[in-house]
Amino acid sequence: MLVVVLGGCAVGPDYAKPDAPVSAAYGSLPPETWRTAQPSDAAARGAWWKVYNDPVLDGLMEQVAISNQNVLAAEAQYREAQGAVRVAKADYYPQVTGGPAVTRSRTYNNTSNIAGGARTLYDVPASFSWEIDLWGAIRRSVEQNIATAQATEAQLENARLSYQATLAQDYFSARGYDTLLEILNRTVDSYGKYLTLTKNRYASGVASEGDVAQAEAQFEAAKVTLAEDQLTRAQYEHAIAVLLGKPPADFHLPPAPLKAQAVPPEIPVGVPTALLERRPDIAQQERATAAANAAIGVATAAYYPTLTLSASAGFENGSLNDLFKATNFIWSLGPALSQSLFDAGKTHATVYKARAAYDAQAATYRQTVLTAFQQVEDALSGLHYLEIEASAEGKATAAAKRSLEITTNQYRAGTASYLDVITTQNTALTAEQNLANIEIRRMTSSVSLIQALGGGWDASSLPGAKAASTIPGNLLQQSPAAAAVTGQAH
Repeated sequence: MLVVVLGGCAVGPDYAKPDAPVSAAYGSLPPETWRTAQPSDAAARGAWWKVYNDPVLDGLMEQVAISNQNVLAAEAQYREAQGAVRVAKADYYPQVTGGPAVTRSRTYNNTSNIAGGARTLYDVPASFSWEIDLWGAIRRSVEQNIATAQATEAQLENARLSYQATLAQDYFSARGYDTLLEILNRTVDSYGKYLTLTKNRYASGVASEGDVAQAEAQFEAAKVTLAEDQLTRAQYEHAIAVLLGKPPADFHLPPAPLKAQAVPPEIPVGVPTALLERRPDIAQQERATAAANAAIGVATAAYYPTLTLSASAGFENGSLNDLFKATNFIWSLGPALSQSLFDAGKTHATVYKARAAYDAQAATYRQTVLTAFQQVEDALSGLHYLEIEASAEGKATAAAKRSLEITTNQYRAGTASYLDVITTQNTALTAEQNLANIEIRRMTSSVSLIQALGGGWDASSLPGAKAASTIPGNLLQQSPAAAAVTGQAH
């Protein structure tokens, strides 16, 4: 390629991935509980939510990538970055322009004070200009834009993963509230029966009016809690609708308690070093660091002279009929060497600024890695301790139910006060609610762990230099996701 032949060296530092702090193992990983990834795990990692074996969740997840407006915005930003790569690559090649013109003029002779006749001049020129990439400024610019496009694609994948994880967490939270609502509906029904029982005992002279008031207060309080949980459940449903790109009024998630799903699936964790390749946000920051490194080369090239080859040719004549005769052919050709002799330190400051930007971006990359490890450790710790909580709370719930049954029988027999019944009722309800909330947290924490591990993404999915600069020949062509939404709109 002629550009390579005429190109010189590429100034500025060659890129090397910054070192990142990586542990040898996860500190929150109980070896007897968690396993590392197996070769067969990679096959299902793309659709990571399938580990939950929930067809309803599967159907919702399929809609996020093509309907979520934030994902579509990130996808459009990636296409914008692809266009920027093509713009940068265009500087490798000469620019040829043409500008046919017709000029009508009249001159005046100052000596004789006689105006000359009007004259028409026809001009058909073409110009050629080519800046030779002697110092690699264009190559560094292309490197920068390719790395930026790759970072933008990783940003797209991170957005997709983020909204998928949010959808899964909202989904399991809604299912958990279905469980809570089931508990509260049963509780309201039970408290209503206790209220009737107490009223009957009061009519028989066995219970006091205070017992009736306490039973009624507890019954109404349970109805308030029920309404509050119904509101929260509705809000989760609305949030899911928006994640799917739908108005909340157009979406309904039929209730289904979480009970059958309350045990999180086994999740392969892998080794910490693998996290650097599995997190799209880490890849995004690493590629942004590469772009910042290339920007140093672009800035450094300004220290050196630029060589531009230029030429122009065309036909010029006062008669259109004779315009294209050989005698009317004009041309010029010549190289130009340009060097800034004084810029008051502007170039030096620009390089200094680019190096500082690289240092800041490298620090951001390392901080992203640290945050990723924290998120994995948090999720592992959460799942470990929530499992312990679930076991203990399950036993507490069973004991509270036995206590309530015993106290109720004692109340019926007249050997226990209604205050004892209320106390055991509250204990049993609280235990059931706590267990349901722990189940919600276990499921959402498992989603957090999958998200912290990068979902089904891998750095090998990043587009190469060619893919990063590939744009459709038809500029009106849309992405499949955007086209799908447009089709729905029409």
